[in-house]
Amino acid sequence: MSEFNPFKMAQAQLDDAMELLGLDDSTRTFLRQPMFEATVSIPIRMDDGKVKTFRGYRVQYNTSRGPAKGGIRWHAEETLDTVRALAAWMTWKTSLLELPLGGGKGGVTCDPKELSEREKERLARGYVRQVFPLLHERKDVPAPDVYTNQQIMAWMMDEFESIFREHHRGVVTGKPLQLGGSQGRFDATARGGIYTVREASKHLNIAPAEAAYAVQGFGNSGQNAALLHPKILGGGKLIAVSDSRGGVYNKDGIDPEALVHYKQRTGQVEGFENTEVISNEELLALDVDILYPAALENAITEENASEIKAKLICELANGPVTPEADKILKDKQVFVIPDFLANAGGVTVSYFEGVQNATNYYWDEDEVHKQLDAKMTHAFNAAFDSHKRHKVDLRTGAYLLAVQRVAEACKLRGWV
Repeated sequence: MSEFNPFKMAQAQLDDAMELLGLDDSTRTFLRQPMFEATVSIPIRMDDGKVKTFRGYRVQYNTSRGPAKGGIRWHAEETLDTVRALAAWMTWKTSLLELPLGGGKGGVTCDPKELSEREKERLARGYVRQVFPLLHERKDVPAPDVYTNQQIMAWMMDEFESIFREHHRGVVTGKPLQLGGSQGRFDATARGGIYTVREASKHLNIAPAEAAYAVQGFGNSGQNAALLHPKILGGGKLIAVSDSRGGVYNKDGIDPEALVHYKQRTGQVEGFENTEVISNEELLALDVDILYPAALENAITEENASEIKAKLICELANGPVTPEADKILKDKQVFVIPDFLANAGGVTVSYFEGVQNATNYYWDEDEVHKQLDAKMTHAFNAAFDSHKRHKVDLRTGAYLLAVQRVAEACKLRGWV
């Protein structure tokens, strides 16, 4: 099997949409590549006194509709192609949600689990020093992603302000509340996904309050999906969860709150009371109504897609289903809510945070939830209408809307 390349996957998905839209060759060529990308070296003095150099990346995929927007991932296997793919998906995500933003992404190749807090702060500040010319509320706005958090965003904002010698709260989002963060940001990605599950269930003869569900990946998004599914949808039975260390299963149900507390206390889900061990592969193949892939890309491929029994997949992770797997799932009549719709709650509340920073007026949590629900519901219904109208799967229907809007913005600017 050839090595998985997430950017080639993103391009393949885009190519399918551009073919159906009948875009001209110049527009297709332009949209297949990032508008700008940077690779930087970040020298950091470690706690032992030695200097270690990390590789960092920032990609601005398309800014025709507004400033680039996208998170920063710290991961041992981070590559430029991964960042390119994520920046592309962010472009379509902001377009689909009709946010006045473009798509960007950043990353650092590192293992955060091996870094002390002081080393993390030096890395956060060092990254900002290297990409400083790219960042600004009106240019490119980072946010948290895999293995980054609100504390890292606070350090990044402070470093930017120290260089600029002005306050710029809106230069990053996902900040602590005390520094201009937004209410409702912590669980926004999962919450937005649950809203789309609610809407999809109306069309699929699924009663989410009675549904069995499983979560693959138990970081921030996965934990909040486990917690919010019963709260927002009125019930449901969590029967399995997996993380990077292993998985747990109980056909009679697992208490989401107790499991989250156990994970936060021990750093893993394996060993949780009244459960049996289950592998990641076994979890994906469980006979559940709803499956939440919430880890990394490339989880469901042509090799395991035929084993999927879920009726509905909500892609909280970026790129968890490959294009080859998509075709198999479509033939099996598995309904997939695509990542750039399902996990768009995070960037939507990040946009709300930017709006609040710009106006210096802050909303309460109920208002954030209300606005997020409205945005996610509207985007889902628009994508669903496109899927029905063009007789394509939901991913392609969503792509048709998002890519058309970006292509029109590029043409109006005279770029293509």
